[in-house]
Formats: sequence, C-alpha cells, structure tokens
Amino acid sequence: MSKKIYLYPGWIRIWHILNTLMFIILIVTGISMQYTGRKDHLLMVGFVRAVRWHNIAAIILIINYIIFVAGNIITKNGKYYRLKKQNFWSDLWIQMRYYTSGMFKKEKPPFPVTEVRKFNPLQKFIYVLAMYVALPLLIISGIGLLLPDITINKLFGVSGLVLTDFLHIAMAFLLSVFFIVHIYTCTLGSKPLSLFGEIISGYHEAEEEE
Repeated sequence: MSKKIYLYPGWIRIWHILNTLMFIILIVTGISMQYTGRKDHLLMVGFVRAVRWHNIAAIILIINYIIFVAGNIITKNGKYYRLKKQNFWSDLWIQMRYYTSGMFKKEKPPFPVTEVRKFNPLQKFIYVLAMYVALPLLIISGIGLLLPDITINKLFGVSGLVLTDFLHIAMAFLLSVFFIVHIYTCTLGSKPLSLFGEIISGYHEAEEEE
C-alpha cells in the first residue's frame, strides 16, 4: 500500500519551476554567447539577444534564490538541507551502492522518503553543494562579470576578470551536470513521470512500511 505525503508547499513548487525555466534560458543563452557565429544552429540565438536574455534570467534567478534561502530560514523546509555528522560517510556509501547496484536488483531504497526525510543522504549532500556552494559562486561571479568595475583587478598576478570568468564557467558547467543528473534521477520513481508530477501536486506517494 502507499500513502501520500505533502512535501512540496506552493512556494517551493513555484520556486522550483521558475528556477528550472531560468536555468534552461541561462544554459541556452550562455552557450549561444560562446558560439555566436552559428546563429542558425539549433538552440542558438544571436549574441546581442543572448546577452540580454542571459542578464534578465540571471536577475530573476538571483531574486528567486533569495526567496529560496529566506523560505528555508522561516519555514520547516530548511531542515531537509541540514547535514548530520552521525553515519555521514557510511550512509553515503549505502546510497551509492543502491544507485550503482541495488536498484537494478529491485532492492528497496535504503532511505525511503518520509515526512522527516525528503532527501536520501547522497541527494542531500549534493543538493547542499549545489544550492549553498555552487549556485552562490555562480551568482557572485556573474555579478562580477555584469559589473566588472567591482571585480578585483588582479589575484596572484592573474587578471581578476579572467579568474571571475573561469569561476563562472566552471560553476555553470558543474550545475549543468547537476541539472542533467537531477532530471535523470527524477525518472527513477514508480513510473518515469511520477516524480515530475510531485512538483505539480506537492504530494509524494510513499510506500507504507510493513
């Protein structure tokens, strides 16, 4: 048997959908700015248009991120991102073993979703790195590129603008990989699209323990 757990309140669902849309725009426009000579290529847009939409999407993403952090502070959603030292590495290993072997043998998830545990240990660790390390660095470096006058002139003899650009591209790459993997893991529910439906309804369908 299964039961429905309300895990995604309205503000989280709106934030998640808007975040996804802005991230897609940022990926497409970011790639377009790198390959602006290929204007007619699939998913490519002109340089001027790409810059404009990249900046607009970035501003919306920053505002959306502030809402996310504030929401996690003032609501109970923040508890799902708190890492615990107890059994940290062993739990990560158990979850990695499940992803690489156990789920293909139809084993039950070692850390099923409950009202107090929305993420398994590996998900939580990666989400914390993505949302509280990589994304802030992406935003800070993006602001530095948008407002180069506030960027450090030189660091260790290297242009601050070059280092900022490198940091921005590196974080964008890592978050793009995270985005792709995230989409894949969302297909691992009871049905390929069931987890996607959760972000629309707000409810997760969990198997009741016997």
